[in-house]
Amino acid sequence: NTEIVGMIHDGESRFSINGKPINHFLGTSTFSEYTVVHSGQVAKINPEAPLDKVCIVSCGLSTGLGATLNVAKPKKGQSVAVFGLGAVGLGAAEGARIAGASRIIGVDLNSNRFEQAKKFGVTEFVNPKEHDKPVQQVIDEMTNGGVDRSVECTGSVQAMIQAFECVHD
Repeated sequence: NTEIVGMIHDGESRFSINGKPINHFLGTSTFSEYTVVHSGQVAKINPEAPLDKVCIVSCGLSTGLGATLNVAKPKKGQSVAVFGLGAVGLGAAEGARIAGASRIIGVDLNSNRFEQAKKFGVTEFVNPKEHDKPVQQVIDEMTNGGVDRSVECTGSVQAMIQAFECVHD
C-alpha cells in the first residue's frame, strides 16, 4: 500500500522537524540518519561487515533477486528480459542466472551498464534509444516470438507495458 504515511501498526509518524510530523514512505524512511522501525523491517548484519559494501546489497539486489526467483520463477533454459540494470535489475539478472535461464536480455537506456550487467548473467543488451521500433518488438524479433519471463525494475509505466508486451503468448 503506497498510501501508508506512518508506521504500519499504528499509522503514527516517528519523524518530526520542530515538532511537526514528517510522513514515512511505505512504512519506513531510510534516508534519515536515525530512525525507528518495526522489527519486521530490520535485518541484523555482522558488525564486521563493511557498511560501504553491504548497503548496496540491502533492498536493491535482494528485491530483484527475490522477484525473479520467487515470482517470475524462470525455468532452466528459458529466456528472461530484465528492464532496468540498476541494483534491482542486476539482482533480477542474477536471479535469472541462478535459475538457469539460457538468455538474459538486459534493457536499459544507459549502454554503459551492459559490461557490469554481464557479471550478473546478462547475455544480451538492448538500449531502446538505439532502435527505431518499440523495444518489445526488438525483443520479439531477437527471440522469435518473445521471452519466457520479464522483470521490470525501473518503476516506469512505459517500461512496465514494454516488459509485459515482450513476453511470448
